[in-house]
Order: sequence, then structure tokens, then C-alpha cells
Amino acid sequence: MERAPGKSFLPPFRHFATQAIHVGQEPEQWRSRAVVPPICLSATFKQRAPGKHAGFEYSRCGNPSRNCLEKAVAALDGAKYCLAYASGSAATVNIAHLLKAGDTIICTDDVYGGTNEYFRRIASEMGLKTVFVDCTKLENLEAAITPETKLVWIETPSNPTLKVIDIQGCADVVHKHKDILLAVDNTFMSAYFQRPLSLGADICMYSATKYMNGHTDVVMGLVSVNDDSLHERLRFLQYSLGAVPSPFDCYLCSRGLKTLPIRMKQHFNNALAVAQYLDSDPRVEKVIFPGLPSHPQYELMKRQCMGCPGMVSFYIKGNLEHASKFLRSLKLFTLADSLGGYESLAEHPAIMTHASVPKEAREALGISDTLIRMSIGLEDLEDLLEDLDQALKAAVSHSIV
Repeated sequence: MERAPGKSFLPPFRHFATQAIHVGQEPEQWRSRAVVPPICLSATFKQRAPGKHAGFEYSRCGNPSRNCLEKAVAALDGAKYCLAYASGSAATVNIAHLLKAGDTIICTDDVYGGTNEYFRRIASEMGLKTVFVDCTKLENLEAAITPETKLVWIETPSNPTLKVIDIQGCADVVHKHKDILLAVDNTFMSAYFQRPLSLGADICMYSATKYMNGHTDVVMGLVSVNDDSLHERLRFLQYSLGAVPSPFDCYLCSRGLKTLPIRMKQHFNNALAVAQYLDSDPRVEKVIFPGLPSHPQYELMKRQCMGCPGMVSFYIKGNLEHASKFLRSLKLFTLADSLGGYESLAEHPAIMTHASVPKEAREALGISDTLIRMSIGLEDLEDLLEDLDQALKAAVSHSIV
């Protein structure tokens, strides 16, 4: 029997849609009383006297359009503060700059390829050591902590194998030790389906390029925190490192937030139906979707989340040739990197998003030649299923099945 989307998951956060539409958007803050906050393109602002400004002095350290977005996201994350960056990678770099040479990062083993590469190849050049650990097992995390550990970085669900990590459990382990921060990459879930700060995380981070903006027309990062001192340090780094988003991108992301609840519900609806369809298809070896009871962390997902995003991964029967033929045969799905937009995308992690991860590590994680990752969009479901069916027919012969 098919499950109704959202059944048994946590209820939605109260007032979420109202906050997404109104927080930071108050018309009274503008002389014009504009209902939609204007885009402030000015790079600098006139001062009343030397060192006496009216709230803004230079757009790298503050801009009215960015302020509107940061206030809205902070509310949606249940946070005191939010900071916006030029990309998710820029947000990651700013967080890493909280550390000093000789410190150690514990990173969950299955993460976005860019995060893996940054920690391995770039942060290491700054004297930071990264240890990759399967954090679905809390005993592994506990065993990996040393006096040098200063940051634990988890991503849940993980990219691309959709492992789900117990955020509260990780927080309990991490905060038994002094001066260790727990950061959660919440990109896949969005603020609508998961609030890491309420589960004990110190930092909630997004590539807002994905669901938070939701329209595949912005590259941006977001970081939310509650601690005053941590916010001050991050705000200084945001200003000093300078990787801030443009006012126009802030406007676009603020606009995207207005429909976030509606979009995420439909992503969940479509993704669950696609996962159920693939799960019953003989041309598919295995489906990974946290909203299916077959997922190993399904019960945990229901305990800490309000639903599932549109991410579905699966192993096609055959080999690399069959996976490639499937991806080339798709007509409605677009073969492309990224995720979380209104359109459906499909990609080959081993060749595309996770190509920078060493081959041995990819294989150990299950990122094989037959793994396909899909971001299920907002199209009509029957059209999505029809496209998947014709591509599977083109790629997998009856002899393999």
C-alpha cells in the first residue's frame, strides 16, 4: 500500500508560511512603503559625518536587500542570526576560517563532492586536518574525537547516497567535549523540512542555490546561528573575506522563500511517487529514498523531519553503459548538476558531482557506475513517470532483467 506523503512525519512548524512571506519584508522600513522590498544596488552609502552612518556604509559589510533576506531566513531556521554568502562553497570557507592551523575537522563520509574536495585539498593547505567518518553510527563519531577536534560537519540526508544522520545524537556526543562546533549542511532538506539548530546543532548551512531559492537562477550560501559570539566571528569573516551575494540575488532568493512551503510539499509528493515506481521496476537494482520504509534510517527521518525533499537515488541494472544510456535517453528530466529547482534533473555522481572524490572512497560509499541521482521537480507526475519508463526501456534490455 502506498503511503500518503507526510504521514507519520513531524507536523509543520507553526507560522512558517507567514514568516516566509512577511519577516524582513515590512513596507514601513521604506519611505515608499513598497510591499516588495526594493533592490538596493548602491555599493556605498552617504555618512552624516566621518564614521557616522545611518546603518549602512559599504555593501560588502551590509546592504538593505541582504538584510531583508537574512532576517527572513533566520526566522525560518528558528535562529537569532543568518548570514548570506556568494555561494554554498563560500559559506563553507567562512565556517572553516573559524578554525586555526592544527585543528581537526570530522566530516561525515558521504558529502557533496565540492565539500569533500575543499576539506581534503584546500583546507589541508591551511593546516587543517579532516577525518571522514560514517556518522550514522554515533560510536564512530565519538571514537574519532581528539583534543584537536574543533568542528564536526554532517550532511543529512547525505549526497548522493541519502544516508540520514541523527542530529540530536551527534549534538549530544559533540557537546560533551569543550569547544567543538557542530555544523549541519541542511541543503537537501531546506528550512521547511528540518531545523538543525532546534536539534542541537551550532551552525545550520545551506547552498541556497537549491531548495531555499528553488528557481535555478541564483548561486548563494546561507548560515544560521544562535550564539552571539559565533555570530560576531562569522559576521567579521563575511565582511573580511568578502564573498557576499549581490543585492539582486538576495532579492531573488527572498522571492523564492515565499513559495518554499508549497514547493517542498510538491517535491515530496512527486519524489515519493517516483521512488515507489522505481522500487517496483525490475530494471532497477535498488532505490534510495528516506521516505520509503525500506530506507535504513526511515524511523529516524520521521522523528527529526517534517517530510522528505525531492532527492531520489537509485542503482540501475547493468553497468556504466546502461546508466549513461538511461541519462542520455531522458527527455523531460535534464541531465545537469545541481538540484532543488522547480525542474527535474538527473546526474551521474561518479562522473559529475563526485568525480573529485577518490575512486576508492567513492566505491566504499556506494557511488558506483550504476548510481543515478535525481532531483524530482514540480512537473505533472504522469509526465515524469512516462519519461523514466521510456528511458529505462531504452537503456535496459530484457536480457539483463
